[in-house]
Amino acid sequence: MTVTLAAPAPQSRMGGDTGEVTVSAPRLEEVACYLCGSREYRPFIHAEDDLCGTPGRYRFVRCSNCDLVYQNPRVTLDAIGAYYDDAYIAHRKKRDWGLLTPLFERAMNKLDVDKQRIVARHVSLTPASQVLDVGCAVGSFLAHLHRHSGARVTGVDFKDLASAATMRDVEFHCGLFYDANLAPDRFDLITMWHFLEHDYDPMRSLATARRVLNPDGTLVIEVPRLDSRTFRWFGDRWPGLQAPQHTALYDRDTLLRAVRKSGFEVIEYLPYGAFPAYFYLFTGAAFRLLKGRGLKLDKAIVPYFIGQLLTLPLTMFETRLNLAMQTVVCRRAA
Repeated sequence: MTVTLAAPAPQSRMGGDTGEVTVSAPRLEEVACYLCGSREYRPFIHAEDDLCGTPGRYRFVRCSNCDLVYQNPRVTLDAIGAYYDDAYIAHRKKRDWGLLTPLFERAMNKLDVDKQRIVARHVSLTPASQVLDVGCAVGSFLAHLHRHSGARVTGVDFKDLASAATMRDVEFHCGLFYDANLAPDRFDLITMWHFLEHDYDPMRSLATARRVLNPDGTLVIEVPRLDSRTFRWFGDRWPGLQAPQHTALYDRDTLLRAVRKSGFEVIEYLPYGAFPAYFYLFTGAAFRLLKGRGLKLDKAIVPYFIGQLLTLPLTMFETRLNLAMQTVVCRRAA
């Protein structure tokens, strides 16, 4: 069933260094639970696009059958692309931050290094390895892996970002993951860094990952953790809500059940991720102050790095404190 709900008239979106982008009132649709298919639910929380400031409040519900929290109603698939313009964090092209540019570049490079560190706990990549990153955005992680291991790298994203310099050595498929023309049993490693919480059909995507992963391959998934300290601290301003882009919110239990139901065996569960928990500490506090007006990252870059220094005594223990992220490492179950 598709319904149109009342929403504000088209307004300007906070676009940071890219200027203003207009997003019209979205078309919304009712959906069933992604994990079990039930249509029985209870209200959970309402959220906004606190990062970019797009107007509108969106409802998350908790499934009465399996407890998955998901957005219902959600923006239709044909309309959601407007919420992923160049202002969106993973798609930003700005690299000139003045005197702070080296710090920014170091932070971005560290993210790819930390992703590689998690992968290296279970996979040793060689030039013969085949790697797929689902939701690859501008492909910096794939470029990093190719540069350091020589692995053959492939990326999938529904936004066409193939013109980015980091995509030069990437075999890129633009579109939905489960529609991509990928051979069965092809990949030694598949990664989903903050992809599954955006997905409109996560169980189908996990089934696709199982199909294209080779029998001895490894799947790595990182998502925000709903049952985390930062969610308890920030509530409806928690950065992990990020509505309407985030369609589902996973706690530890629902994430593990999703991968096991899709035919995977869990090798390791980590109560942290490569993505820094500090980002959620900083943006959660900022969202509380701004109350939906959007965070212009180009103007917040100085306070961001100052705050990072001040919170170092906390974040240095983030692997133990369940602050914001979770990662699950899987292989195909027998």
